[in-house]
Amino acid sequence: MLRDFFSHNFSKIREINQKYAKPNVEMSKWVKGSLLFLRLYLVLLVGLLLYKFITLL
Repeated sequence: MLRDFFSHNFSKIREINQKYAKPNVEMSKWVKGSLLFLRLYLVLLVGLLLYKFITLL
């Protein structure tokens, strides 16, 4: 019974993921650039956190 529950829900999740795998939203160059900047900023922040964590050890 529990296995059927998980199997059914995972199949629903797979179906939804396949449906939305390719986004249908068009973005301008400015939006793409802003998202790239935010990704790089996030990587920088995570790098700083890791650096601080390692140096405190």
